[in-house]
Amino acid sequence: MYINTLFNQSKPVFSLEIFPPKKDSGIDTIYQTLDNLKSLAPDFISVTYGAGASVADKSTVQIASHIKSKLGIESLAHLTCLTSTKEQVAERVAQFKECDIQNILALRGDINPDVKAANDFAHASDLVKTIKQSGDFNVVGACYPEGHYENKTLKKDIDNLKYKLDAGVTHLITQLFFDNSLFYKFLDTARARGVNVPVQAGIMPIVKVRQIERTVALSGSSLPPKFTKMISKYDTDSDALFDAGIEYAIEQINDLLAHGVDGIHLYTMNNPTVAKRVYEGILAGLKR
Repeated sequence: MYINTLFNQSKPVFSLEIFPPKKDSGIDTIYQTLDNLKSLAPDFISVTYGAGASVADKSTVQIASHIKSKLGIESLAHLTCLTSTKEQVAERVAQFKECDIQNILALRGDINPDVKAANDFAHASDLVKTIKQSGDFNVVGACYPEGHYENKTLKKDIDNLKYKLDAGVTHLITQLFFDNSLFYKFLDTARARGVNVPVQAGIMPIVKVRQIERTVALSGSSLPPKFTKMISKYDTDSDALFDAGIEYAIEQINDLLAHGVDGIHLYTMNNPTVAKRVYEGILAGLKR
């Protein structure tokens, strides 16, 4: 099933994201995590992609196939291209096809000075074109509510985003964000400039201080006063921060749902407890 058709339903689309293990020995733990997440009845589950020949790179196909064939939930497999050759991408796409994975999230990938670019794909739109030429796939794209750091203005970023749509992207998932007003501004600007595909809001509950130091810092997302006040108040109380982080995500998502967002994409960080707590807090807004 092409997941873009899910947006034809009356209720908001709700999806989850997990990442593969760094070692082969961790695959069983991922399957246990997925068994726990299944009860949330997500519309689909996405699986992130590693770099080059990493274990995560290889297991993306395996996990995405497990989600679809064993759990009966549609899967969305991530695919990055910055460090991949055309031959490597072709091989991975062929594996997706062999495993009946119909949905691919096409990403350029972050520039890493320690990892050499292959120079076969300059932009995610180039990858989208290759995927569309390789088979009957539904291709999803990423977007940035605050604009990608390589673009000087939000309008310029949205103009570049349209190249993905022209190449065949059917819906978009945002980078994580913590200030809904920035998302609404992005959406209004994008719609005014011709971006008419569904846009899912990507939300990550922050339940540990180290998430700020790693994930949030790398994303470049703005931290509104309410959020920074929460972190400052509970940075030495891990249990209180865990609860406060979940409540912040619940409030953020319920506000988005009240404003008629197309869907919610929850970055679970492979933590079923967090995902379940958030799901319980937003269930009424999901109309399930």
